[in-house]
Amino acid sequence: MQTQTGTLYGIGAGPGDPELMTVKGLRLLQRSPIVAFPAGLGDAPGIAQQIVAPWLQPGQIQLPLEFPYVQDEARLTAAWQQAAEKVWFYLSQGQDVVFVSEGDISFYSTFTYLAQTLQAWQPGAIVQAVPGICSPMAAVAALGIPLTVRAQRLMILPALYSVTDLETALTQADVLVLMKVSSVYAQVWAILKQHGLLQQSYLVERATLPQQVIYADLSDRPSLQLPYFSILVVTVRG
Repeated sequence: MQTQTGTLYGIGAGPGDPELMTVKGLRLLQRSPIVAFPAGLGDAPGIAQQIVAPWLQPGQIQLPLEFPYVQDEARLTAAWQQAAEKVWFYLSQGQDVVFVSEGDISFYSTFTYLAQTLQAWQPGAIVQAVPGICSPMAAVAALGIPLTVRAQRLMILPALYSVTDLETALTQADVLVLMKVSSVYAQVWAILKQHGLLQQSYLVERATLPQQVIYADLSDRPSLQLPYFSILVVTVRG
């Protein structure tokens, strides 16, 4: 008799505060025998693993999966396939696997690559996604402002690769969110100054975590040294 395969659940763990997981995500996390997550760098635990650590149960198998931070498509594809094989090992035995990702599971998440690779390789694989709170929502909650109101148009840039992208976004959006802004902050600051937007720009470092830092009005902050997990919110037009 063929064993029924397990289900791969993708769970959004939220932006950092362990209490911001959904009730459904927490329930599935704690009942699953296998908990997978992106591996951290070196021997350090990854962000998702740190978020869910308070909720893990004794006896659960923790399965870190390697997702290299590179642009090389061949290396990425090989890593996704290897991760899918590790997860399928348990699914094929009828065990459920929860994959935890920081933020929301469909919002620029590594879960997308894992799920797509798994289903392309094993078309019968069962995959379910459980949404979570993503970082832009956490950032504006920390700021105490709404992300959008009325008919405001929102644009989110996951990474800024050229100044032209920012200039274009400023002409199209009423509210602009820039993620992964740390490496290009000086350029962004200069452009926001040109457009007279520094007073209505906000920066949030490590939203919802104990180390959270907030900067409101960036007029006198042209040279901030920001961590990777920093988000810039600009109210372009009120």
